[in-house]
Amino acid sequence: MNWITNSVLPKIKAWVQSDDVPDNLWVKCKACGQMIFHREFEQAYNCCSTCGSHAPLPPESRFAMTFDDGKFDIIPLPQIVDDPLKFRDTKKYADRLRDTRNRTGLDDAIAVGVGKIGGCDTVMAAFDFRFMGGSMGRMVGNGIVLAAQEAVKRKAALITVPSTGGARMQEGVLSLMQLPRTISAVDQVRDANLPYIVLLAHPTTGGVTASFAMLGDIQIAEPGAIIGFAGRRVIEETVREKLPDDFQTAEYLQEHGMVDSVVARSEQSAYIGRILGFLMGNSKAA
Repeated sequence: MNWITNSVLPKIKAWVQSDDVPDNLWVKCKACGQMIFHREFEQAYNCCSTCGSHAPLPPESRFAMTFDDGKFDIIPLPQIVDDPLKFRDTKKYADRLRDTRNRTGLDDAIAVGVGKIGGCDTVMAAFDFRFMGGSMGRMVGNGIVLAAQEAVKRKAALITVPSTGGARMQEGVLSLMQLPRTISAVDQVRDANLPYIVLLAHPTTGGVTASFAMLGDIQIAEPGAIIGFAGRRVIEETVREKLPDDFQTAEYLQEHGMVDSVVARSEQSAYIGRILGFLMGNSKAA
C-alpha cells in the first residue's frame, strides 16, 4: 500500500486541489458562529450578515468607508522612545512591541486620517484593536493630540473612533497622563468652535472612556458595542446586585441618555455627513 500512499494519493490531491485557494476564504462570526465568505465580510465592513455583529475594523478600512469617495490622507505620527520605563511583565515591553509590530505591520494602536465627509473637512483618529487590544499609551495620546491640532489648523471637524481595552499598563503613569492630555486636546477643538464627534466602537473601556471618549458634542455608537469604565463582574461585585443582560451595551447607553444614537456602519458616512452639514453650516451636506 506504500506506493498508493506515496505516489497515487499526492497526484490525486495535486489534481483536485488548487494552490490559488486562499487559507482565509471564510470568516467565522465570533458572535453567532456563522461562516461568512471573506470577501462578503470585507464588503460589509466586517459586519455579520446573519446577526449584524460589528467586528473590529482597521482604521484604513474605516477611513475608506467614511470619507467621501473613500479618499483620505494618512498623517504620520511622530516617533517616540518605546520603553522609557524599561517595563517587564512576562516579557520585556520592548520585545512585546517589536513582536506586535512584526505580527500586525502596525506602528501602534491608532491612525489619523484627513479628508471630507459630506463635503466637510474632517480629521479622524481611529483605534486599531489588533495592536495590544487598542490600549492607550503615549503614542495613542500623541495621535489624539495631533488629530486635534490638525483639526484646528485646517478648521476641520474632529472625529475619534475608540476601540480599546483602556490604558496601556506597560507604560504605567505615562499612560495615565494621556487622560488629561487628550481632554486638553479636545478643549482646543472646542475653543476653535469646531465640532467634535465620538464614534464608540466595540469595546470602549477603561481610561479611554474616562477621558476624551465621552466628551463628544455628539456621541454615536455602533450596534452592540460594549462601553464602560469597569467590567461587568467588577461592578456586580461592588454593588452586590445582578445587572441587566444588556448592561453597558450601546443600546442600553442610548436608552439612558449617554449615547445620542446607535448607527450601523453602512449608514455612518451619510449620518455623520448630515451632522457635520448642520454643525458646520454646509447647506449642500445638510
